Amino acid sequence: MTRRERAPRVPTSTYRFQVNATQDLPTVARRMDYLNDLGIDWVYLSPILPSEPGSDHGYDVVAHDHVDAARGGEAGLDAVAAEAHKRGMGVLVDIVPNHVGVATPAENAWWWDLLKHGQQSAYAKAFDVDWEFGGGKIRIPVIGDDDFDAVQVDVDAGEVRYHDNRFPLAPGSLDKLDHQEVLAAQHYELVHWKVADDGLNYRRFFAVNTLAAVRVEDPQVFADTHVEIERWFAEGLVDGLRVDHPDGLRDPAGYLRDLAELTGDAYVLVEKILETGEELPVSWATEGTTGYDVMALVDRVLVDPGGVEPLTALETRLRGGELDWESNVFARKLEVADGILRSEVRRIVREIRAVEAAGAHTVPEGELEEAVAHVLAAFPVYRSYLPEGHAHLHEALERARIHTQHLESAAMDVVARVLGDPEHPAALRFQQTSGMVMAKGVEDCAFYRTSRLSSLTEVGGDPSVFAIDPTHFHATMAARLHSWPHAMSASSTHDTKRGEDVRARITVLAEVPEFWEHALDRLLALAPVPDPGFGNLLWQAVVGAWPADDADPATWRARLHGYAEKAMREAGDRTTWTAPDADYEAAVHRAVDAAFDDPAVARVVREVVERTAGPGWVNALSAKLLTLTVPGVPDVYQGSELWEQSLVDPDNRRPVDLDHRAELLAAIRDGARPTLTLGPSDPGIAKLAVVHAALRARRERPELFESYAPLAPEGEAAPHALAFDRGGAVTVVTRMPVGLAARGGWGDTVLRLPAGTWRDEVSGRDGLSGALRLAELLDDLPVALLTRSDLPTDPSEESR
Repeated sequence: MTRRERAPRVPTSTYRFQVNATQDLPTVARRMDYLNDLGIDWVYLSPILPSEPGSDHGYDVVAHDHVDAARGGEAGLDAVAAEAHKRGMGVLVDIVPNHVGVATPAENAWWWDLLKHGQQSAYAKAFDVDWEFGGGKIRIPVIGDDDFDAVQVDVDAGEVRYHDNRFPLAPGSLDKLDHQEVLAAQHYELVHWKVADDGLNYRRFFAVNTLAAVRVEDPQVFADTHVEIERWFAEGLVDGLRVDHPDGLRDPAGYLRDLAELTGDAYVLVEKILETGEELPVSWATEGTTGYDVMALVDRVLVDPGGVEPLTALETRLRGGELDWESNVFARKLEVADGILRSEVRRIVREIRAVEAAGAHTVPEGELEEAVAHVLAAFPVYRSYLPEGHAHLHEALERARIHTQHLESAAMDVVARVLGDPEHPAALRFQQTSGMVMAKGVEDCAFYRTSRLSSLTEVGGDPSVFAIDPTHFHATMAARLHSWPHAMSASSTHDTKRGEDVRARITVLAEVPEFWEHALDRLLALAPVPDPGFGNLLWQAVVGAWPADDADPATWRARLHGYAEKAMREAGDRTTWTAPDADYEAAVHRAVDAAFDDPAVARVVREVVERTAGPGWVNALSAKLLTLTVPGVPDVYQGSELWEQSLVDPDNRRPVDLDHRAELLAAIRDGARPTLTLGPSDPGIAKLAVVHAALRARRERPELFESYAPLAPEGEAAPHALAFDRGGAVTVVTRMPVGLAARGGWGDTVLRLPAGTWRDEVSGRDGLSGALRLAELLDDLPVALLTRSDLPTDPSEESR
């Protein structure tokens, strides 16, 4: 029996809070009235277990037996649960089963004990360590280029110190040993940081040395890492979970079964990225993904397909040649497999040679490593889940053979035989590794080396898919309702490269490609950067996120510099995190400063913003209403009920002004009916009104959202509208607003409503029926949410 057949309690919507020392659990608890008034059904919390000191995200967990005191502790979670539950709301918590933080060993009792006692540690089986490869020691890559002399031993304190790093001394008599002998007696070895690339012997989260993977496939490790989570459900504090990075687990399906038993079949979502055409395994005990798949579809159904050729030509000119996305991805993934994740490749090969008797030892180790690296680079999705997923493995093997024809066929033959065996340790490890290579090669590199339309280079998206038509969108949403009706629908997250409204404004460039090319050429001439292709990416971010006013320009300038640094170092072709090119980076930063300091540059930026801001707001409202009303559970990322113009993390994890939002919401609830006004006034109230209307409708009249039927607008402007009926709730949004304005508006285009009398939840208009002229329906706002007003409502919801 699957999770979906067991029908857990399911939210109608969620609101994600980034919980940290500043916005702690007691603070969240005090926001329950606002969430309830907004229409939210469940509050959604980022990780709340103890994490590394100062961590603002919580994904570097250091203990599993209590709530982080810095985030409000047990009393804080009690308060959130009490305030939510008394309003009929639920609590969803983000958990991190794949890894723990080890940046500060003394903060992680398990890791400290492992370093102190080695293979005899009570926690040795919790970590994925290849002891034999390390000569019985864990290799810790912390030493700088010429800094081995900075390693100090303090026998009295029982510690080894390297600058601010502290490590334990193994128990035993060390008094008569000299410095080097003491270090040699430890269960760990402090090595140069570059050893992490190909000589590490513990599994990490991606290539982050300070996040060590844990083996939750072991029953005792699972029990020990879920002690506090089990308490939450035993005491009725938490109602559902979001599972971070399940692709890193040895057996995701088995883990989810264990989690279902522990939580009593609670609502569980997985942070799983699906490639185009990929399906989530239906056997998993989960309600679905966290919604990147929906985000990709919503973004693309609003893109003007007519922009693909001119924007492709622009990128080709800027980069000096055509950029083939598939080849770019393969090359970047191969660099990762041969570079920062070669330690993982080498470990797969060691397991092949350790278990595979037929032929593995007659093939040179280097050839096996090359073969494995190429299969990882060729893998078309994040990972397979053998015995499911053989088709993806077959595709990767066939493509890898094309790129490894210089090798003896025996190497690929051995790799193919081993990786196809679901029980082989190397096949299991390969599955845990392929997602790392995909994430580092694509999300964290290739996405920064393409700039045709950067709103499409988003987590979970494929930039080579430029646009989709309404027919494809409707078919996919109908299928989602059938297969994953309770999966999450996201528009912004703590991991998105650009906030939802930045993407909405950048999408306008597909409607004005010639205007953008001319403006970009002027910007690159006035503020040149060494790589004009990267300049395209940079200036799209600048104009996409440019604020509506000039408030706090120093902060805005610093945010753009932060984005520029991360983007160019993640691209990794001109400068990197570990070997920055000072001259290149200085040129990029001068371009950012020019947007503020050079009147000519600032004038061009303003021209682009003035041309794209209005249509961008239209796209933003359309994208938001689609996300809130398509099949699934919509999530509102903190603050995104107003304009969300953040860039990549940590920018998107900044605190938001909820008091301001509460004041605007109070005005809307008192009867304010905003229009999409532009200029110095805050147009965000229009977005807030749309969010409030949709959330209230979904929470108070869920019976209106139980089916899905496309509606076809009629008339010359029909391609500019997208509409569907959820079973009594009709969504109508605007597409390609620049083109709509250019043709003179909606004209006589109409939308024929299903039978009944309808009310627009956003504008408050009632008594609507029959064929509605879109020029009248969408005269104030570019979107509408119509509900059947001649159907009875549930009186029990009125009190909410």
